[in-house]
Amino acid sequence: MTAWIAERYDSRPSSEGDDNRADLIYVVRGTDDEAEVRSLVKANAPENYFDLSLVQIDTEPQGGDLWYATARYQLIEFPSDYEFDTSGGTQRISTSLATLQRLSVPGYVAPNYQGAIGVTEDRVEGVDITVPVFNFSETKYLDALTVTPAFKYNLFILTGKVNGVPFKGYAKGELLFLGATGSKRGRERWAITYKFAASPNVVNQPIGDGGLLVSKEGWQYLWVRFVDDEDPTAKTLIKRPVAAYVEQVYPYGDFSTLGIGV
Repeated sequence: MTAWIAERYDSRPSSEGDDNRADLIYVVRGTDDEAEVRSLVKANAPENYFDLSLVQIDTEPQGGDLWYATARYQLIEFPSDYEFDTSGGTQRISTSLATLQRLSVPGYVAPNYQGAIGVTEDRVEGVDITVPVFNFSETKYLDALTVTPAFKYNLFILTGKVNGVPFKGYAKGELLFLGATGSKRGRERWAITYKFAASPNVVNQPIGDGGLLVSKEGWQYLWVRFVDDEDPTAKTLIKRPVAAYVEQVYPYGDFSTLGIGV
């Protein structure tokens, strides 16, 4: 005889308040194997009942091949996990904050390159420096009803975007969404890890020694235009920074739709 399962007429007693819980009660017939009874209940009882999670299955043999089984649900608060890394990032710059010394051999005057770094006859080479970049991740535990195809697609669309409004304490343009990873084992909840990188906004950053000041958002790209000029004291050609450009290379996104607060 093939075992079968049905929900009982008195199923789904529940309570709300400080101890939210609910029970789904089943009758199983056609087997004397408790393991088979539990398998039938697991296959038929939902993983979640409203906002409650399946936490326990109780079985009661009634004699012969008849069983009563109860799937018990409770409200489970899943904490968030958080990791961060302030190791910083690398950025190539072409001008310094200040030229502290200009040294030369006797009989030669070191040209004033007005903050340009690594000047050769035909270009400004610049230098790679470490800049503040704050990498962090936040893991949330979500039920299967939340992690829909539309939910996953939204994570995909927001990857590579920056915050268009202040978000989680970061000013507009400081936070870059690097994407998310998700994992799920069996009937467990989804573990969704959101990855971000933060770069501070800049206000009145000097470019060269000519009084040029630049303000930009953290993930906007700054580049400098140099022209050939002459240092009359050193009597030599130099590269002089004359213009700065701030480029938006990442589009804005609405991070409030990520589901991790604002």
